[in-house]
Amino acid sequence: MAENKTKAVNKKSLTREVAGPSAVRNPFEMEAVASGLTPSKLASVLQEAAEGDMQAYLTLAEEMEEREPHYASVLRTRKFAVCSLDISVEHSTENKFTEEIQQLIDTPEFADMMSDALDAIGKGFSVNEIIWDQTGSVWKPVAYKWRDPRYFMFLKDNPEELRIIDESNSEAGLEIPPYKFIVHRPRLKSGLTLRGGLARLVAFSYLCKMYGLKDWMAFLEIYGVPLRIGYYDGEIDEKQEETLRRAVYEIGSDAAAILPRTMAIEFQEISHTASGSDAFARLAEWIDRQLSKAVLGQTMTADDGSSHAQAQVHDEVRQDIIDADAKQLATTINRDLIKPYIDLNYGVQEEYPRIKISLPESYDTENLADNLAKLVPLGLKVSQQEVLSKLGLSEPQEGEELLAAPSTQPAESNKEDKANNRQQTCSHCQAVNSQQPDEIDQLETLMLDDWQQQLTPVIDPLISAIQQAQSYEELQQLLPDLLSKMDRTQLAESLAKAGFIAYGHGVAEGDN
Repeated sequence: MAENKTKAVNKKSLTREVAGPSAVRNPFEMEAVASGLTPSKLASVLQEAAEGDMQAYLTLAEEMEEREPHYASVLRTRKFAVCSLDISVEHSTENKFTEEIQQLIDTPEFADMMSDALDAIGKGFSVNEIIWDQTGSVWKPVAYKWRDPRYFMFLKDNPEELRIIDESNSEAGLEIPPYKFIVHRPRLKSGLTLRGGLARLVAFSYLCKMYGLKDWMAFLEIYGVPLRIGYYDGEIDEKQEETLRRAVYEIGSDAAAILPRTMAIEFQEISHTASGSDAFARLAEWIDRQLSKAVLGQTMTADDGSSHAQAQVHDEVRQDIIDADAKQLATTINRDLIKPYIDLNYGVQEEYPRIKISLPESYDTENLADNLAKLVPLGLKVSQQEVLSKLGLSEPQEGEELLAAPSTQPAESNKEDKANNRQQTCSHCQAVNSQQPDEIDQLETLMLDDWQQQLTPVIDPLISAIQQAQSYEELQQLLPDLLSKMDRTQLAESLAKAGFIAYGHGVAEGDN
Protein backbone atom coordinates (compact mmCIF):
# COMPACT_ATOMS: atom_id res chain seq x y z
CA MET A 1 0.00 0.00 0.00
CA ALA A 2 1.12 3.55 -0.65
CA GLU A 3 0.83 4.40 3.04
CA ASN A 4 3.63 1.93 3.83
CA LYS A 5 6.18 4.38 2.49
CA THR A 6 5.24 7.35 4.65
CA LYS A 7 3.76 6.09 7.91
CA ALA A 8 5.71 4.83 10.88
CA VAL A 9 5.10 1.19 11.72
CA ASN A 10 3.44 0.50 15.06
CA LYS A 11 4.93 -2.92 15.78
CA LYS A 12 2.64 -3.50 18.78
CA SER A 13 -0.38 -3.58 16.47
CA LEU A 14 1.23 -6.12 14.15
CA THR A 15 0.56 -9.05 16.49
CA ARG A 16 -3.08 -8.25 17.31
CA GLU A 17 -6.27 -7.93 15.30
CA VAL A 18 -7.17 -4.42 14.23
CA ALA A 19 -10.22 -4.85 11.98
CA GLY A 20 -12.05 -7.76 13.59
CA PRO A 21 -15.80 -7.83 14.33
CA SER A 22 -17.06 -5.19 16.75
CA ALA A 23 -20.23 -3.30 17.63
CA VAL A 24 -20.19 -1.38 14.34
CA ARG A 25 -18.58 -4.19 12.37
CA ASN A 26 -21.17 -6.88 13.05
CA PRO A 27 -21.72 -9.35 10.20
CA PHE A 28 -24.99 -10.59 11.74
CA GLU A 29 -26.68 -7.20 11.56
CA MET A 30 -26.33 -6.71 7.82
CA GLU A 31 -29.78 -6.23 6.26
CA ALA A 32 -30.61 -8.49 3.30
CA VAL A 33 -30.87 -6.78 -0.08
CA ALA A 34 -31.60 -9.53 -2.63
CA SER A 35 -34.94 -10.44 -1.04
CA GLY A 36 -37.65 -8.44 -2.78
CA LEU A 37 -35.16 -6.79 -5.12
CA THR A 38 -36.84 -4.60 -7.76
CA PRO A 39 -35.40 -2.55 -10.64
CA SER A 40 -35.89 0.70 -8.72
CA LYS A 41 -34.33 -0.75 -5.57
CA LEU A 42 -31.36 -2.06 -7.55
CA ALA A 43 -30.83 1.31 -9.17
CA SER A 44 -30.88 2.91 -5.73
CA VAL A 45 -28.33 0.41 -4.36
CA LEU A 46 -25.93 0.99 -7.25
CA GLN A 47 -26.28 4.76 -7.01
CA GLU A 48 -25.58 4.74 -3.28
CA ALA A 49 -22.46 2.64 -3.85
CA ALA A 50 -21.21 5.03 -6.53
CA GLU A 51 -21.61 7.88 -4.03
CA GLY A 52 -19.61 6.11 -1.32
CA ASP A 53 -22.25 4.22 0.68
CA MET A 54 -21.39 0.68 -0.37
CA GLN A 55 -22.91 -1.41 2.43
CA ALA A 56 -26.05 -2.45 0.53
CA TYR A 57 -24.09 -3.07 -2.68
CA LEU A 58 -21.53 -5.31 -0.95
CA THR A 59 -24.36 -7.22 0.73
CA LEU A 60 -26.02 -7.73 -2.65
CA ALA A 61 -22.71 -8.93 -4.13
CA GLU A 62 -22.41 -11.48 -1.32
CA GLU A 63 -26.00 -12.65 -1.73
CA MET A 64 -25.68 -13.05 -5.50
CA GLU A 65 -22.83 -15.52 -4.94
CA GLU A 66 -25.05 -17.41 -2.49
CA ARG A 67 -28.26 -17.43 -4.56
CA GLU A 68 -27.26 -17.65 -8.23
CA PRO A 69 -25.56 -20.99 -9.02
CA HIS A 70 -24.19 -20.06 -12.43
CA TYR A 71 -22.66 -16.79 -11.27
CA ALA A 72 -21.12 -18.52 -8.26
CA SER A 73 -19.74 -21.27 -10.50
CA VAL A 74 -18.04 -19.07 -13.09
CA LEU A 75 -16.70 -16.71 -10.43
CA ARG A 76 -15.25 -19.65 -8.52
CA THR A 77 -13.76 -21.01 -11.75
CA ARG A 78 -11.96 -17.73 -12.38
CA LYS A 79 -10.60 -17.62 -8.83
CA PHE A 80 -9.41 -21.23 -8.79
CA ALA A 81 -7.76 -20.79 -12.19
CA VAL A 82 -5.36 -18.29 -10.62
CA CYS A 83 -4.90 -20.23 -7.38
CA SER A 84 -3.85 -23.33 -9.32
CA LEU A 85 -0.89 -21.58 -10.98
CA ASP A 86 2.66 -22.16 -9.82
CA ILE A 87 4.38 -19.38 -7.89
CA SER A 88 8.06 -18.63 -8.37
CA VAL A 89 10.41 -16.18 -6.71
CA GLU A 90 12.27 -13.82 -9.00
CA HIS A 91 15.65 -12.71 -7.74
CA SER A 92 19.00 -11.35 -8.79
CA THR A 93 22.24 -13.24 -8.37
CA GLU A 94 23.01 -11.29 -5.19
CA ASN A 95 19.59 -11.64 -3.59
CA LYS A 96 19.83 -13.58 -0.33
CA PHE A 97 16.14 -13.61 0.64
CA THR A 98 14.86 -16.01 -2.01
CA GLU A 99 14.78 -19.10 0.20
CA GLU A 100 12.92 -17.28 2.99
CA ILE A 101 10.30 -15.95 0.59
CA GLN A 102 9.87 -19.41 -0.91
CA GLN A 103 9.18 -20.83 2.56
CA LEU A 104 6.71 -18.01 3.13
CA ILE A 105 4.65 -18.78 0.04
CA ASP A 106 4.75 -22.56 0.53
CA THR A 107 2.54 -22.43 3.64
CA PRO A 108 -1.13 -23.52 3.47
CA GLU A 109 -2.16 -20.17 4.95
CA PHE A 110 -0.68 -18.36 1.98
CA ALA A 111 -2.78 -20.39 -0.48
CA ASP A 112 -5.95 -19.57 1.49
CA MET A 113 -5.00 -15.90 1.52
CA MET A 114 -4.69 -15.90 -2.27
CA SER A 115 -8.19 -17.30 -2.64
CA ASP A 116 -9.59 -14.73 -0.21
CA ALA A 117 -7.75 -11.91 -1.99
CA LEU A 118 -9.45 -12.87 -5.26
CA ASP A 119 -12.80 -12.12 -3.62
CA ALA A 120 -12.03 -8.67 -5.01
CA ILE A 121 -12.95 -9.86 -8.51
CA GLY A 122 -16.62 -9.78 -7.61
CA LYS A 123 -16.72 -6.95 -5.08
CA GLY A 124 -14.04 -4.60 -6.40
CA PHE A 125 -11.63 -4.93 -3.50
CA SER A 126 -10.67 -7.38 -0.76
CA VAL A 127 -8.84 -7.05 2.55
CA ASN A 128 -6.79 -9.66 4.41
CA GLU A 129 -5.39 -8.75 7.80
CA ILE A 130 -1.88 -10.07 8.53
CA ILE A 131 -1.30 -11.40 12.04
CA TRP A 132 2.45 -11.22 12.62
CA ASP A 133 4.46 -13.11 15.20
CA GLN A 134 7.94 -12.25 16.42
CA THR A 135 10.05 -15.23 17.43
CA GLY A 136 13.35 -13.86 18.64
CA SER A 137 14.20 -11.16 16.14
CA VAL A 138 12.34 -12.68 13.20
CA TRP A 139 8.93 -11.37 12.14
CA LYS A 140 6.72 -13.90 10.37
CA PRO A 141 3.05 -13.87 9.33
CA VAL A 142 1.27 -16.65 11.22
CA ALA A 143 -2.25 -15.99 9.92
CA TYR A 144 -4.11 -14.11 7.22
CA LYS A 145 -7.66 -13.23 8.22
CA TRP A 146 -10.16 -12.32 5.55
CA ARG A 147 -12.07 -9.22 6.52
CA ASP A 148 -15.60 -8.52 5.36
CA PRO A 149 -15.36 -5.58 2.92
CA ARG A 150 -18.38 -4.09 4.70
CA TYR A 151 -16.03 -3.38 7.63
CA PHE A 152 -14.41 -0.67 5.50
CA MET A 153 -15.34 2.61 3.86
CA PHE A 154 -14.00 5.07 1.31
CA LEU A 155 -13.72 8.75 2.13
CA LYS A 156 -16.12 10.96 0.21
CA ASP A 157 -13.46 13.62 -0.37
CA ASN A 158 -10.90 10.95 -1.38
CA PRO A 159 -12.83 8.02 -2.89
CA GLU A 160 -9.68 5.89 -3.28
CA GLU A 161 -8.59 6.05 0.39
CA LEU A 162 -9.77 2.97 2.25
CA ARG A 163 -10.53 3.31 5.96
CA ILE A 164 -11.66 0.97 8.76
CA ILE A 165 -15.18 1.60 10.02
CA ASP A 166 -14.97 2.31 13.76
CA GLU A 167 -17.28 3.62 16.45
CA SER A 168 -14.69 6.15 17.54
CA ASN A 169 -14.95 8.00 14.23
CA SER A 170 -18.10 7.15 12.31
CA GLU A 171 -17.52 9.85 9.69
CA ALA A 172 -13.94 9.12 8.62
CA GLY A 173 -13.14 5.78 10.27
CA LEU A 174 -9.59 4.68 11.13
CA GLU A 175 -6.51 4.81 8.96
CA ILE A 176 -5.14 1.58 7.51
CA PRO A 177 -1.95 0.85 9.51
CA PRO A 178 1.12 0.01 7.40
CA TYR A 179 2.40 -3.57 7.06
CA LYS A 180 -0.87 -4.85 8.50
CA PHE A 181 -3.23 -5.46 5.56
CA ILE A 182 -3.15 -7.00 2.11
CA VAL A 183 -5.55 -4.87 0.06
CA HIS A 184 -6.22 -6.19 -3.43
CA ARG A 185 -7.89 -3.92 -5.99
CA PRO A 186 -7.99 -5.63 -9.40
CA ARG A 187 -8.16 -3.27 -12.35
CA LEU A 188 -11.03 -4.86 -14.25
CA LYS A 189 -11.90 -1.43 -15.64
CA SER A 190 -10.56 2.08 -15.31
CA GLY A 191 -12.19 4.26 -12.69
CA LEU A 192 -13.04 4.18 -9.01
CA THR A 193 -12.52 1.01 -6.99
CA LEU A 194 -16.16 1.23 -5.90
CA ARG A 195 -17.32 0.78 -9.50
CA GLY A 196 -14.84 -1.92 -10.54
CA GLY A 197 -16.31 -5.18 -9.23
CA LEU A 198 -18.03 -7.71 -11.47
CA ALA A 199 -21.02 -7.76 -9.12
CA ARG A 200 -21.94 -4.29 -10.35
CA LEU A 201 -21.73 -5.47 -13.96
CA VAL A 202 -23.92 -8.56 -13.52
CA ALA A 203 -26.41 -7.17 -10.98
CA PHE A 204 -29.08 -6.32 -13.55
CA SER A 205 -28.69 -9.70 -15.29
CA TYR A 206 -29.12 -11.35 -11.89
CA LEU A 207 -32.33 -9.37 -11.32
CA CYS A 208 -33.74 -10.34 -14.72
CA LYS A 209 -32.98 -14.00 -14.13
CA MET A 210 -34.64 -13.96 -10.72
CA TYR A 211 -37.77 -12.40 -12.24
CA GLY A 212 -37.72 -14.98 -15.03
CA LEU A 213 -37.34 -17.91 -12.63
CA LYS A 214 -40.15 -16.61 -10.43
CA ASP A 215 -42.51 -16.33 -13.42
CA TRP A 216 -41.38 -19.75 -14.63
CA MET A 217 -42.28 -21.35 -11.31
CA ALA A 218 -45.69 -19.66 -11.37
CA PHE A 219 -46.23 -20.96 -14.90
CA LEU A 220 -45.25 -24.51 -13.96
CA GLU A 221 -47.54 -24.43 -10.93
CA ILE A 222 -50.65 -24.22 -13.12
CA TYR A 223 -49.22 -25.86 -16.25
CA GLY A 224 -51.39 -28.84 -17.23
CA VAL A 225 -54.11 -28.08 -14.68
CA PRO A 226 -57.55 -27.91 -16.41
CA LEU A 227 -59.57 -24.72 -16.26
CA ARG A 228 -62.37 -24.99 -13.66
CA ILE A 229 -65.62 -23.11 -14.33
CA GLY A 230 -68.54 -22.98 -11.87
CA TYR A 231 -72.14 -22.68 -13.12
CA TYR A 232 -75.31 -21.75 -11.23
CA ASP A 233 -78.99 -21.44 -12.24
CA GLY A 234 -80.68 -18.07 -12.11
CA GLU A 235 -79.77 -15.53 -9.50
CA ILE A 236 -77.98 -16.46 -6.27
CA ASP A 237 -77.08 -14.47 -3.23
CA GLU A 238 -73.54 -13.62 -2.15
CA LYS A 239 -73.37 -16.55 0.27
CA GLN A 240 -74.22 -19.07 -2.47
CA GLU A 241 -71.76 -17.39 -4.84
CA GLU A 242 -69.00 -17.69 -2.21
CA THR A 243 -69.90 -21.38 -1.73
CA LEU A 244 -69.46 -22.05 -5.44
CA ARG A 245 -66.23 -20.04 -5.62
CA ARG A 246 -64.78 -21.96 -2.66
CA ALA A 247 -65.75 -25.27 -4.26
CA VAL A 248 -64.01 -24.34 -7.53
CA TYR A 249 -60.78 -23.48 -5.69
CA GLU A 250 -60.87 -26.48 -3.35
CA ILE A 251 -61.46 -29.06 -6.05
CA GLY A 252 -58.26 -27.92 -7.71
CA SER A 253 -56.13 -28.77 -4.70
CA ASP A 254 -58.18 -31.31 -2.73
CA ALA A 255 -60.01 -33.02 -5.62
CA ALA A 256 -63.19 -32.81 -3.51
CA ALA A 257 -65.92 -30.21 -2.98
CA ILE A 258 -69.53 -29.90 -1.73
CA LEU A 259 -72.09 -27.69 -3.49
CA PRO A 260 -75.90 -27.64 -4.11
CA ARG A 261 -77.47 -29.56 -7.03
CA THR A 262 -78.38 -26.30 -8.68
CA MET A 263 -74.66 -25.56 -9.14
CA ALA A 264 -72.10 -27.38 -11.31
CA ILE A 265 -68.37 -27.33 -12.02
CA GLU A 266 -67.03 -27.92 -15.52
CA PHE A 267 -63.42 -28.82 -16.38
CA GLN A 268 -61.98 -27.52 -19.64
CA GLU A 269 -58.72 -29.04 -20.85
CA ILE A 270 -56.13 -26.54 -22.09
CA SER A 271 -54.06 -27.60 -25.06
CA HIS A 272 -50.58 -28.41 -23.79
CA THR A 273 -47.79 -26.47 -25.38
CA ALA A 274 -44.17 -26.12 -24.33
CA SER A 275 -43.72 -22.75 -26.03
CA GLY A 276 -44.36 -20.85 -22.81
CA SER A 277 -41.94 -22.93 -20.77
CA ASP A 278 -39.33 -22.76 -23.54
CA ALA A 279 -39.42 -18.98 -23.45
CA PHE A 280 -38.45 -18.97 -19.77
CA ALA A 281 -35.71 -21.56 -20.39
CA ARG A 282 -34.26 -19.56 -23.27
CA LEU A 283 -34.22 -16.42 -21.13
CA ALA A 284 -32.36 -18.18 -18.30
CA GLU A 285 -29.85 -19.73 -20.74
CA TRP A 286 -29.23 -16.40 -22.47
CA ILE A 287 -28.57 -14.68 -19.14
CA ASP A 288 -26.20 -17.48 -18.14
CA ARG A 289 -24.24 -16.91 -21.34
CA GLN A 290 -23.97 -13.20 -20.58
CA LEU A 291 -22.73 -13.98 -17.07
CA SER A 292 -20.10 -16.31 -18.52
CA LYS A 293 -18.92 -13.60 -20.89
CA ALA A 294 -18.72 -11.08 -18.07
CA VAL A 295 -16.75 -13.32 -15.69
CA LEU A 296 -14.76 -15.68 -17.94
CA GLY A 297 -14.60 -13.58 -21.07
CA GLN A 298 -16.22 -16.33 -23.14
CA THR A 299 -19.06 -18.83 -23.13
CA MET A 300 -17.87 -21.95 -24.99
CA THR A 301 -15.97 -23.72 -22.24
CA ALA A 302 -18.68 -22.91 -19.69
CA ASP A 303 -21.65 -24.26 -21.64
CA ASP A 304 -22.50 -27.58 -23.29
CA GLY A 305 -22.83 -28.08 -27.02
CA SER A 306 -19.63 -26.39 -28.15
CA SER A 307 -17.07 -28.00 -30.39
CA HIS A 308 -13.55 -28.87 -29.27
CA ALA A 309 -12.08 -26.37 -31.74
CA GLN A 310 -14.32 -23.60 -30.43
CA ALA A 311 -13.35 -24.43 -26.86
CA GLN A 312 -9.66 -24.27 -27.78
CA VAL A 313 -10.02 -20.82 -29.34
CA HIS A 314 -11.96 -19.44 -26.42
CA ASP A 315 -9.60 -20.98 -23.88
CA GLU A 316 -6.90 -18.68 -25.26
CA VAL A 317 -9.05 -15.64 -24.54
CA ARG A 318 -9.71 -16.92 -21.06
CA GLN A 319 -5.98 -17.40 -20.45
CA ASP A 320 -5.46 -13.69 -21.09
CA ILE A 321 -7.82 -12.94 -18.22
CA ILE A 322 -6.13 -15.47 -15.93
CA ASP A 323 -2.73 -14.01 -16.76
CA ALA A 324 -3.93 -10.47 -15.96
CA ASP A 325 -5.51 -11.61 -12.67
CA ALA A 326 -2.31 -13.43 -11.70
CA LYS A 327 -0.02 -10.49 -12.44
CA GLN A 328 -2.22 -8.04 -10.53
CA LEU A 329 -2.42 -10.36 -7.52
CA ALA A 330 1.36 -10.84 -7.55
CA THR A 331 1.82 -7.06 -7.56
CA THR A 332 -0.45 -6.73 -4.52
CA ILE A 333 1.35 -9.48 -2.58
CA ASN A 334 4.79 -8.08 -3.42
CA ARG A 335 3.73 -4.66 -2.17
CA ASP A 336 1.73 -5.61 0.93
CA LEU A 337 3.48 -8.78 2.14
CA ILE A 338 6.93 -9.41 0.62
CA LYS A 339 8.24 -5.87 1.09
CA PRO A 340 6.92 -5.56 4.69
CA TYR A 341 8.48 -8.94 5.54
CA ILE A 342 11.91 -7.82 4.29
CA ASP A 343 11.63 -4.36 5.87
CA LEU A 344 10.64 -5.72 9.30
CA ASN A 345 13.46 -8.26 9.37
CA TYR A 346 16.27 -6.63 7.38
CA GLY A 347 15.36 -2.99 6.95
CA VAL A 348 14.72 -1.08 3.76
CA GLN A 349 16.49 -2.58 0.73
CA GLU A 350 17.43 -1.22 -2.66
CA GLU A 351 16.15 -4.36 -4.31
CA TYR A 352 13.47 -6.77 -3.12
CA PRO A 353 12.65 -10.32 -4.18
CA ARG A 354 9.38 -10.60 -6.07
CA ILE A 355 6.97 -13.45 -6.52
CA LYS A 356 5.66 -14.26 -9.95
CA ILE A 357 2.32 -15.92 -10.63
CA SER A 358 2.02 -16.76 -14.29
CA LEU A 359 0.68 -19.29 -16.73
CA PRO A 360 3.19 -21.98 -17.68
CA GLU A 361 4.42 -21.72 -21.26
CA SER A 362 3.00 -24.47 -23.42
CA TYR A 363 5.07 -26.18 -26.08
CA ASP A 364 4.39 -28.75 -28.77
CA THR A 365 6.79 -31.33 -27.39
CA GLU A 366 6.45 -33.61 -30.43
CA ASN A 367 7.37 -30.77 -32.78
CA LEU A 368 10.22 -29.73 -30.48
CA ALA A 369 11.64 -33.26 -30.45
CA ASP A 370 11.43 -33.50 -34.25
CA ASN A 371 13.24 -30.19 -34.71
CA LEU A 372 15.99 -31.17 -32.28
CA ALA A 373 16.48 -34.51 -34.01
CA LYS A 374 16.94 -32.71 -37.34
CA LEU A 375 18.95 -29.66 -36.29
CA VAL A 376 21.30 -30.92 -33.56
CA PRO A 377 23.11 -33.36 -35.93
CA LEU A 378 23.66 -30.37 -38.25
CA GLY A 379 25.57 -28.53 -35.54
CA LEU A 380 22.87 -26.50 -33.76
CA LYS A 381 23.92 -25.87 -30.16
CA VAL A 382 21.05 -26.13 -27.65
CA SER A 383 21.12 -25.81 -23.87
CA GLN A 384 20.13 -29.08 -22.21
CA GLN A 385 18.65 -27.18 -19.26
CA GLU A 386 16.45 -25.11 -21.57
CA VAL A 387 15.15 -28.22 -23.31
CA LEU A 388 14.42 -29.86 -19.95
CA SER A 389 12.46 -26.80 -18.81
CA LYS A 390 10.38 -26.76 -22.00
CA LEU A 391 9.59 -30.45 -21.51
CA GLY A 392 8.70 -29.86 -17.85
CA LEU A 393 11.58 -32.02 -16.59
CA SER A 394 14.13 -31.25 -13.90
CA GLU A 395 17.89 -31.62 -13.94
CA PRO A 396 18.82 -35.09 -12.62
CA GLN A 397 20.48 -35.13 -9.22
CA GLU A 398 23.77 -36.87 -8.59
CA GLY A 399 23.30 -40.56 -7.89
CA GLU A 400 19.82 -40.78 -9.40
CA GLU A 401 19.02 -43.63 -11.75
CA LEU A 402 18.93 -42.26 -15.28
CA LEU A 403 16.97 -43.34 -18.32
CA ALA A 404 19.23 -44.20 -21.26
CA ALA A 405 19.05 -45.66 -24.74
CA PRO A 406 19.31 -49.49 -24.83
CA SER A 407 22.81 -50.91 -25.24
CA THR A 408 23.84 -51.67 -28.83
CA GLN A 409 27.00 -53.75 -28.27
CA PRO A 410 27.76 -56.07 -31.22
CA ALA A 411 27.14 -59.75 -30.71
CA GLU A 412 30.02 -62.17 -31.24
CA SER A 413 30.20 -63.60 -34.75
CA ASN A 414 29.57 -67.29 -35.18
CA LYS A 415 32.82 -69.16 -36.06
CA GLU A 416 30.96 -71.49 -38.41
CA ASP A 417 29.52 -68.51 -40.30
CA LYS A 418 33.01 -67.08 -40.69
CA ALA A 419 34.44 -70.37 -41.92
CA ASN A 420 31.71 -70.76 -44.54
CA ASN A 421 31.86 -67.07 -45.53
CA ARG A 422 28.19 -66.76 -44.47
CA GLN A 423 26.85 -63.19 -44.07
CA GLN A 424 24.86 -62.16 -40.95
CA THR A 425 22.83 -59.04 -40.12
CA CYS A 426 24.69 -56.52 -37.95
CA SER A 427 22.56 -56.15 -34.78
CA HIS A 428 24.19 -52.91 -33.60
CA CYS A 429 24.58 -51.03 -36.87
CA GLN A 430 22.34 -48.06 -37.63
CA ALA A 431 21.73 -46.22 -40.87
CA VAL A 432 23.56 -42.90 -40.97
CA ASN A 433 21.37 -41.46 -43.69
CA SER A 434 18.44 -43.22 -45.27
CA GLN A 435 19.09 -41.34 -48.53
CA GLN A 436 22.73 -42.50 -48.88
CA PRO A 437 22.94 -45.00 -51.81
CA ASP A 438 24.64 -48.38 -51.39
CA GLU A 439 25.75 -51.03 -53.91
CA ILE A 440 22.25 -52.48 -54.24
CA ASP A 441 20.84 -49.04 -55.05
CA GLN A 442 23.54 -48.54 -57.69
CA LEU A 443 22.84 -51.95 -59.23
CA GLU A 444 19.12 -51.19 -59.31
CA THR A 445 19.78 -47.91 -61.11
CA LEU A 446 22.00 -49.68 -63.63
CA MET A 447 19.36 -52.29 -64.41
CA LEU A 448 16.56 -49.77 -64.86
CA ASP A 449 18.41 -47.39 -67.15
CA ASP A 450 17.31 -49.13 -70.41
CA TRP A 451 14.61 -51.56 -69.27
CA GLN A 452 12.18 -50.54 -72.00
CA GLN A 453 14.75 -51.25 -74.73
CA GLN A 454 15.46 -54.68 -73.20
CA LEU A 455 11.81 -55.73 -72.78
CA THR A 456 10.35 -54.37 -76.01
CA PRO A 457 11.61 -57.28 -78.22
CA VAL A 458 10.16 -59.72 -75.68
CA ILE A 459 6.66 -58.32 -75.25
CA ASP A 460 6.00 -56.92 -78.76
CA PRO A 461 5.02 -60.34 -80.24
CA LEU A 462 2.60 -60.90 -77.34
CA ILE A 463 0.96 -57.50 -77.78
CA SER A 464 0.63 -58.10 -81.53
CA ALA A 465 -1.02 -61.49 -80.94
CA ILE A 466 -3.53 -59.98 -78.48
CA GLN A 467 -4.48 -57.32 -81.02
CA GLN A 468 -4.93 -59.88 -83.83
CA ALA A 469 -6.96 -62.46 -81.88
CA GLN A 470 -10.73 -62.20 -82.15
CA SER A 471 -11.43 -64.41 -79.13
CA TYR A 472 -9.82 -65.97 -76.12
CA GLU A 473 -9.64 -69.38 -77.83
CA GLU A 474 -7.88 -67.88 -80.86
CA LEU A 475 -5.28 -66.22 -78.60
CA GLN A 476 -4.59 -69.57 -76.93
CA GLN A 477 -3.85 -71.10 -80.34
CA LEU A 478 -1.34 -68.33 -81.14
CA LEU A 479 0.65 -68.63 -77.88
CA PRO A 480 2.86 -71.68 -78.80
CA ASP A 481 4.39 -69.78 -81.75
CA LEU A 482 5.19 -66.66 -79.71
CA LEU A 483 8.39 -67.94 -78.02
CA SER A 484 10.19 -68.25 -81.32
CA LYS A 485 9.29 -64.66 -82.19
CA MET A 486 10.54 -63.14 -78.86
CA ASP A 487 14.10 -61.72 -78.98
CA ARG A 488 15.55 -62.23 -75.48
CA THR A 489 19.17 -61.41 -76.30
CA GLN A 490 19.45 -57.92 -74.71
CA LEU A 491 17.49 -58.96 -71.60
CA ALA A 492 19.64 -62.05 -71.05
CA GLU A 493 22.88 -60.07 -71.42
CA SER A 494 21.66 -57.45 -68.94
CA LEU A 495 20.66 -60.06 -66.36
CA ALA A 496 23.96 -61.87 -66.72
CA LYS A 497 25.90 -58.64 -66.24
CA ALA A 498 23.86 -57.74 -63.13
CA GLY A 499 24.34 -61.21 -61.66
CA PHE A 500 28.09 -61.00 -62.17
CA ILE A 501 28.27 -57.56 -60.48
CA ALA A 502 26.16 -58.74 -57.52
CA TYR A 503 28.34 -61.81 -57.09
CA GLY A 504 31.45 -59.63 -57.13
CA HIS A 505 30.08 -57.33 -54.39
CA GLY A 506 29.16 -60.36 -52.32
CA VAL A 507 32.65 -61.83 -52.58
CA ALA A 508 34.26 -58.48 -51.70
CA GLU A 509 32.09 -57.91 -48.62
CA GLY A 510 32.63 -61.49 -47.50
CA ASP A 511 36.39 -61.00 -47.52
CA ASN A 512 36.02 -57.83 -45.43
